[in-house]
Amino acid sequence: MSAHAPGGRAIYIIFATVLIDTIGFGIIIPVMPDLLMELTGKDLAGASVYSGALFFSFALAQFFCAPVLGNLSDRFGRRPVILGSLFAFGLDYLVMGSSNWIGWLFVGRVVAGIAGAAYTPAYAYIADISPPEKRAQNFGLIGAAFGAGFIIGPAIGGLLGSLGPRAPFFVAGGMALLNFACGWFLLPETLAPSARRPFQWTRANPLGTLMQLRKYPVVLGLLAVTFLWQLAMQVYPSTWSFFTMLRFGWSEAAVGYSLAFVGVIMVITQGGLTRILIPRVGGERPAAIIGMLAGGASFLGYALATDGWMMYVWMLSWLLAGLAYPSLNALLSRQVPPSAQGELQGGVASLYSLTSIVGPPMLTQALAHFSSPRAPIYFPGAAFLTAAMLAFASVLLLSRATRASASPAGATPTAVAPIDGE
Repeated sequence: MSAHAPGGRAIYIIFATVLIDTIGFGIIIPVMPDLLMELTGKDLAGASVYSGALFFSFALAQFFCAPVLGNLSDRFGRRPVILGSLFAFGLDYLVMGSSNWIGWLFVGRVVAGIAGAAYTPAYAYIADISPPEKRAQNFGLIGAAFGAGFIIGPAIGGLLGSLGPRAPFFVAGGMALLNFACGWFLLPETLAPSARRPFQWTRANPLGTLMQLRKYPVVLGLLAVTFLWQLAMQVYPSTWSFFTMLRFGWSEAAVGYSLAFVGVIMVITQGGLTRILIPRVGGERPAAIIGMLAGGASFLGYALATDGWMMYVWMLSWLLAGLAYPSLNALLSRQVPPSAQGELQGGVASLYSLTSIVGPPMLTQALAHFSSPRAPIYFPGAAFLTAAMLAFASVLLLSRATRASASPAGATPTAVAPIDGE
């Protein structure tokens, strides 16, 4: 299973690696508006345009380069790719913090997208060291690391912001480089040389990855489910702040408290409940269906909420909705051999990046259109209603894609078809 048989401790090492990396990313979020205003001379509204362009640059670079990192990890192992990503991120933050020109921020976001953080090979790393029946629970730990990082990081960044908008970038860079140094000594390799395969540019791109993965039964259907679910999830970063301010008059602080509450719920679910609930409901397939149904219900609840306290009630549904992504990722990982786990995760990351490109314009337009005086029906919750429809559609597609191969326990057997070049 692994080159050095790292055992259970490797799970906690990769958890800490992803946690520290996500904290570093979260640290810069509170001060990005001030830095953009400083570099562009624009007001807050004008700076927000540059912020959107920076996110687009990151997502576009990651869309094309995530398959490259995944394939590199299948060729050279997970450890060097993860360490290389951490080192690149450390230098990126330092350059961005030192910049006096807006162009360097765009260079930095492109570099960050190319590096892909440690996330793509991290999921492949977990697949290497986890038996199939434990993958969903262990993928949940990575989700918990994301959630905890996005709670801790912005809080630290807000405090550091009192020292100026550049201070958090230097701290984030230092954390990434320290993470690199610790990983150099503590992070073991998990992909045995015998399980590696040659690197091929023809498959190290989104189209090439898709052409390879289509040779496995069920995979294309599961990737379509992943795309719909992640597209629905884009409603959070793109519209949450605007919707809650518009519908309930929330302040910036109130928005921050609500997002922190969601983060805590995700940590609880993916860090603990996945290990308890997934085996009890019969495996990854029913857990994914339950999670997406709960997520769709919460989106619908947000859309129809008439008071701010109702949003918190519907947030609690993510104690179940948080099961969806790790279960779906585990179902996908069952379909491919160890030598293609990096390729698979690179493809999943590309799909996520594609939803980051397509989703925000679509969902913000729904919010803006149905909130304007010219709207045929005034309904600010239109974006969440759209997300609910996407979530329920993903449930139907998942049921159809896995019906033939689902076992009585809800698990999907590993596919055995070979990939070209193996």
